[in-house]
Order: sequence, then C-alpha cells, then structure tokens
Amino acid sequence: MIYRKLIGFILVIWFVISFVTNILGPIMPLVIETYDLSLSMAAMLPFSFFLAYGLFSIPAGAMIENLGAKKSLLIAFSLNLVGALSFAAFPLYLTALAALFILGIGMATLQVIINPLMRTAGGEENFAFFAVMAQLVFGLASFISPFAFSKLMASFASPEHNTVKAIFSPLVQSEINWSALYWIFAATFIIMIFLVRLFRFPKLSLEEGEKAGTKEIYLELLKNRQVWMFFIGIVAYVGTEQAIANWMSEFLKTYHGFDPELRGAQAVAWFWGSMTIGCVLGLVLLRIFDARWVLGIEVLVTMIVLGIALYGPAGMSAVAFSILGFCICLMFSIIFSTALNSVLSHPGAFSGILCTGIFGGALLPLVVGIIGDYTSLRTALTVVFIPLAYIGYIALKSKPIIENKRI
Repeated sequence: MIYRKLIGFILVIWFVISFVTNILGPIMPLVIETYDLSLSMAAMLPFSFFLAYGLFSIPAGAMIENLGAKKSLLIAFSLNLVGALSFAAFPLYLTALAALFILGIGMATLQVIINPLMRTAGGEENFAFFAVMAQLVFGLASFISPFAFSKLMASFASPEHNTVKAIFSPLVQSEINWSALYWIFAATFIIMIFLVRLFRFPKLSLEEGEKAGTKEIYLELLKNRQVWMFFIGIVAYVGTEQAIANWMSEFLKTYHGFDPELRGAQAVAWFWGSMTIGCVLGLVLLRIFDARWVLGIEVLVTMIVLGIALYGPAGMSAVAFSILGFCICLMFSIIFSTALNSVLSHPGAFSGILCTGIFGGALLPLVVGIIGDYTSLRTALTVVFIPLAYIGYIALKSKPIIENKRI
C-alpha cells in the first residue's frame, strides 16, 4: 500500500531542508567579504553544518526509535529554529559556526527520519522512483532560494521604501542585510512545527529491520564491505555536490568578475534548477534503464562538463557550472536506493550509517578551501574529479539484490 499523504508531507520536509541548506553557496562571497575570511575559514561554515551529520545521524536514529516520528520531527524543527534565531539575532562569524552546527543536527535528524519512512510509505520496489521525486523537490527548493536571496538584497539596495525593508530593517544587526535570510528561515521552521503538530500520521509501523538498531547491529553492518562501499559513495556524492554549489559563485567572481548578488546567485540557482529538470527526466529513465547504467553515464558526463566549467571562458564556464546540477541529479538517489536494496538486513540502521556519510559535505568543501589558500581555487576544485571517479566505481561494482522496477 502506498501512503500518498505521508509521501506528500515528506516531500514538503525535503523542500524545507533544501531551501535552508543550499543557501550557503549564493551567500558565500558576501560572507567572505563581511567577515574578511580566507577560503579555508569560509569553508568552516559548511564544515560546521555537515559535521553534525557525521556526529548525530546514528544517535538521531536511536532517538527516533524511542520517541517515534512525530515527536522526533518536532525536536528536529525546534533545533532548526534555535539555530536560525541565534544567528539572525547575533550575526557574527563564531555565532554562524555554532548556529550552522545546530541547524545541521536538526537537518540530520530530519533526513534519518524521512528516508526509511519514505521507503516504507512507498514500497521498497518503488523506493528509487520516490527517492528521485524527493531529489526533484530538493532541487526545486534550491533553485528558488538563490532567487529569494537576490530579491532580498535588491529590496535592501533599493532607495525606495518597500515591504521587505519595513519588515527586516529593524531586525537586521550591524547592517548585515543578508542575515535577514535567517529570520525567514526561523519563520519557516515555526510554520513546520505547527504543521507537524496538525498532521495526522497514519498507523504506519516500521518493520523490525527498518528501525535504527542496536550497537550489535551497527557492528554487524560495519563488517560488511558493501556497507563501506556505499557509505563512501554518499561521502563522495555530497562532497561533490556541496563543493560545486558552495564555491561556484566565488569561482565566477574571482576568475570572471561575476556579481555574486545577481549573476553568481543565478548560476547557483540554475545549478539546482537544472538538477530539478534532470530529476524529471530521471523519473522516466529509471522506469526504463538499470539504475547502475544511468549512474555510470552521469559520472562520465559530469567529468566532461566540470572540466569546461573550470577551464572554459566566462560565459561557457557559467553555463557549465549550472548544467552540472543536471549531470549529477540522480547520483544521490541511485546510490542510496541501490545501497538499501543491496544490503537488505537492518535498513533503518543502514540508513543512519548512510546519512552519516552526508559528512562529505563538510569534508570536500573544506579540502577545496585549504588547497585554494595555498594554490588557487581553480586548482583546488580539480580535487572533485576524485570522488566522481569513486562514484563511477560504484556503478561498475554494485550488485543490488532488488533492482529498480522497470517497464
């Protein structure tokens, strides 16, 4: 049985996660300018956020098993609200590090809840399909958020009186106008807390294997080579995605003189927008072709386009960076669903391990920042070819027991 209302609500949660998480890319040049940061110091911001995934994904799974989905969702959104309000009220660099870490804990908890819940609500044979649908919503939210950022900054820059100025000017501290985004995020989390309280969850119990699991279960899984292969795959994908998204606007500003509040933000928006378009196509492709074949083709195309983005002229570079979202759009969904359909025992605990791999979003952008300080940002971004090669390895070596359902 497919629980359509629950799936719809999970997709709303994915939208919120994406809208908040991926704003760091568009605002990165302004953050660097505001606090006069080096590339490695700037990279500590996404590092703080994604570090929480590495530390709290498995504990979040244990909490969910004890408290249930609804209470856990309320705790997660409450943590997000605390993180957003703390930075909105005190927009300092150190506060940003702490606030992003708290936000990361909340987001990690949300993802640990909704991944196995989506698999149960939609059926395991449809999981790859619904995972790509979630990725579509994820990309759509990330496409919208940079335009919201540009609109916000344009409203502050306008000499005329407008509603945005009237609402946010009294709230913004130290004239850091872009920090108004975090007041918007705080309001969003309040709405989500209200919706979670109202939503009537169906009487849907996870199978024993879908639950988070005990210490013995985790030790058993960690002895499995396939678990490690897919865990590193998630590290590789999220690191690739976040390294591109977080450093794209700064790269275009540094090498091609793009305005980060407009053209840089547009490039980031279309990175996520093209990911959304790719997910629509992906919903069709995964009904026709083997998911591993699709993953392998994506890796080859991504490597070619990334080379153009890094070494092509200004216009071509901007277009190539934006198209990269299309190129990588199915990677996370295919790796995650193939993992759960390859290791059928204890999928709840395995989901927690895989979500821990989202820590890659902390690791690779930081590596790029450190290398960039010693060499150049262009040289540093060539590191992204390494995780892409590993994802290609997964496409060749994975052997799922349950394959994606095809026509």
